[in-house]
Amino acid sequence: MKIDDFDYCLPQELIAQEPLLKRDECNLMVLHRDGVIEHRKFHEIINYLNPPDVLVINITRVIPARLHGVKEKTGGKAEIFLLKRINKEKWECILKPSRRLKEGTVVIFPGTSLRAEIIERGEKNTGIVRFTGFSIEKDLFKIGQVPLPPYIKRKNGPNSRDEREYQTVYAQEPGAVAAPTAGLHFTTELLETISKKGVQIVQVVLHTGWASFFSLPHREVEKNRLPAEYFKVPVSTAEKINSARKKGGKIVAVGTTTVRTLETASSADGVLPGEGWTELFIYPGYKFKTVDALITNFHMPRSPLLLLVATFVGKDLLMQAYREAVRLRYRFLSYGDAMFII
Repeated sequence: MKIDDFDYCLPQELIAQEPLLKRDECNLMVLHRDGVIEHRKFHEIINYLNPPDVLVINITRVIPARLHGVKEKTGGKAEIFLLKRINKEKWECILKPSRRLKEGTVVIFPGTSLRAEIIERGEKNTGIVRFTGFSIEKDLFKIGQVPLPPYIKRKNGPNSRDEREYQTVYAQEPGAVAAPTAGLHFTTELLETISKKGVQIVQVVLHTGWASFFSLPHREVEKNRLPAEYFKVPVSTAEKINSARKKGGKIVAVGTTTVRTLETASSADGVLPGEGWTELFIYPGYKFKTVDALITNFHMPRSPLLLLVATFVGKDLLMQAYREAVRLRYRFLSYGDAMFII
């Protein structure tokens, strides 16, 4: 299977650069598995949810993962982008400029006691960095920047609105370096309305990492692997999902991160509680065990996220829906519009 089979034409002007003033007023394409396509507003999603359905959300919180500093010896500019925490001091990071940040280089951050030493270089522009004088709970939120994707252009970096809007309203547990963007469309009021209708809302955690913006290096899909991401399924979440399935309820996943979490935790006995690291790479041929419906955004061509959605609904039908979205000028990617697959 070739990654080129999952390409499509995405006009640059359709890549959303700003969030909407009201999250749940974005366009919603409802894609039925029989090929029917409906066009709604996101807040109308409540019309498709009924008890005993369960809505599963990812409560990860985006951390300000982009750090700007200078090399201690030369004063040259350096950027360290946090990817994955290894232990209290060490992180896997993206390093810029990559060729000038060699092992042993120390980066400092003027005005703070924070020091970052590159202790190991990895593939391409990655490396392991040891931080000292650093607290993720305190220092990171003082000096870090919101990690907007590179296709969202800001002349002077993220603004105060990005700090607020590039976060779900239900974000709780810090650790993500990219927003679980399907969840950006929900408002507190909409969630309350869904809950009052009798639809249970349960939580999982997947700290969105490099897997969400990872460019697949191999043309043959099967040769690729995704970087590991931390996930957690609470006991109460597993119990409510398993109970709902026995009653005939749909398990509705909010976003591809939630899909990967639930499918990783699935077994012959249902969803199992627990935590760990997942490298689950979902592409055509995979058989879903738990997820019945999916809320998602419109994804980048040839991306792992697009492959996951194509697996869920079928490549031909998904490409047809994407062509329709382009024709109708839907907004794409992180700050863009939404799709509901049922």
